[in-house]
Amino acid sequence: MKAPQPTGIECALPTGRLSSTVHGVLNHEVIVRLYGPWRARTPQDAADLFKGYSGLWWVAGGWAIEAFTSVPRPHDDVDPSIPRSDVEALRQHLAGRLDVWQADDGSLRPMVTRTDPLSETCENLWLRASGADPWEYDVILMGTTPTTWTYKRDDRISLPLEEILWAHEGIPYLRPEVQLLHKAPGRRQKDQADFDACAPLLEPKPRAWLRTALSIAHPGHPWLSQL
Repeated sequence: MKAPQPTGIECALPTGRLSSTVHGVLNHEVIVRLYGPWRARTPQDAADLFKGYSGLWWVAGGWAIEAFTSVPRPHDDVDPSIPRSDVEALRQHLAGRLDVWQADDGSLRPMVTRTDPLSETCENLWLRASGADPWEYDVILMGTTPTTWTYKRDDRISLPLEEILWAHEGIPYLRPEVQLLHKAPGRRQKDQADFDACAPLLEPKPRAWLRTALSIAHPGHPWLSQL
């Protein structure tokens, strides 16, 4: 997700809210200085937040890999995820607790009423209790139909929606092979660490699926030789 971009400041975070400073890309410290701090949260916090929520949700990102591998690593935040068609349901669920902001390719905009349109390019929602409070959750919006998930970078890759999720200790997570596909284009240090921890543990079927998906969407990717 690209961080909000104040006038006159160049920033681009194509694979996540946090990144290292390379060719104008902002690192975590600069993002905090410009946009405010983030409160440390865990998957259990996300589960508590979504208690009573009527829609589908799951935990994505590095926490989804750690749940599968049991290999701990530091996490900058927790990334709950929902189908992008369910944004209004989430806003209603959070009403009176957390404000919902669109974080969309260089801008932050609050969603105050149900008539506030969701930008077609928005892929993330930032949540916080008020302007005086830290950000708490970075919600990833996933492109789905009621029955099918489609990879945002290549619509030739899809799965039945129920097949992209699994549960660990009562918390729904994005399946590791699907999460690794999403991490593949960035190949940040933490993405590589997640792949190294996860790939040896994949069963033959998800391993074959990831290999095929990478071959289609990212031919020549370095991970292919290790699958």
